[in-house]
Amino acid sequence: MLSKDFAQSRVVIVDDVVANSRLLESSLKAFGLRDTISFSDSAIALEWLQHNPWNLLLLDLDMPAPNGFDILRSLAGRDRSSNPIIIITALNDSTSRRTGLELGANDYLSKPVDLPEVILRVRSNLQLSQATLGLHEANRTLEQRVRERTAQLSQSYSALVRTLCRASAYRDSETGNHIVRIGESAALIARAYGMSSEWVELIRQAAPMHDVGKIGIADQILLKPGALNDEERRLMQEHPRIGYSILADQHASELTAMAAEIALTHHEKWDGSGYPNGLSGHQIPLSGRIVAICDVYDALRMPRPYKAAWPVEKAQAFIREQAGKHFDPELVTLVESLYEQIETLQHELSDCPQTDPR
Repeated sequence: MLSKDFAQSRVVIVDDVVANSRLLESSLKAFGLRDTISFSDSAIALEWLQHNPWNLLLLDLDMPAPNGFDILRSLAGRDRSSNPIIIITALNDSTSRRTGLELGANDYLSKPVDLPEVILRVRSNLQLSQATLGLHEANRTLEQRVRERTAQLSQSYSALVRTLCRASAYRDSETGNHIVRIGESAALIARAYGMSSEWVELIRQAAPMHDVGKIGIADQILLKPGALNDEERRLMQEHPRIGYSILADQHASELTAMAAEIALTHHEKWDGSGYPNGLSGHQIPLSGRIVAICDVYDALRMPRPYKAAWPVEKAQAFIREQAGKHFDPELVTLVESLYEQIETLQHELSDCPQTDPR
């Protein structure tokens, strides 16, 4: 009697001699393999094998087309460990044996068969099948747990990122909604620019950290109500480097690497007159060029204690006239087609109720 572990295993017998297939089928069922199916028509058998699950195939070779070799060729793409095949045939010459094994058979028995040996070979191959299926299931379970744990870590990481963003916003006159708007508008531009969905999501999460370096700027400078003097301006212009030093790390994730890149470069200008490194043109990474437009446009359109919000036409005209100077001209052209969506974000994530945006 075979182990109860094999009770659910499906064994298929294909032999054009009905007496042979029935003898094997009844013998296997007597040994506990209740889910045993036999076919004497090889064409019907092949069709069934290609569209139904099975664990072990006992296959004759010398049959009308398709013969056993044809069936082996048709099943060549199967997982040999999950779906083993034992050839049981009267063709016991070395060429037939070698060909059958080369075409993917796991085992080979010559007729007339010794029934106890058949049972031993069946058990051995079913053990292989079950072990492989068990391994596949364990891998699926592990992969699911990894995905769940990765999602948990991602959520925790995103929460820490949001906390860091809020911490920098609270030290400035900016608001929490400002950093959210920057992330959403940067993602909008990146998507329209044709970046991958993964890159779009990265900049959505990374862009809100653009001014995290302001954490390192003294309050008397950061919160000064009037104009900064030259020394104060020089110190203020250190915040990109401070932000980069906070976010950059040799073991950085893709998210923090992009956030560090944005923090360092979002005050650079297309014509090279920006800071901290005086980069120009495509020396400025795309992420920094995108956030530069988002940051300036948002600052112009939102009211602050020290200024009123600029009207739509004035803010958009400023962005347009800074094409090739402050901003990447290609991005400025692209943003022209996105202003309606950006303005929708402005209102949905507004810091305070607005009346006429014009």
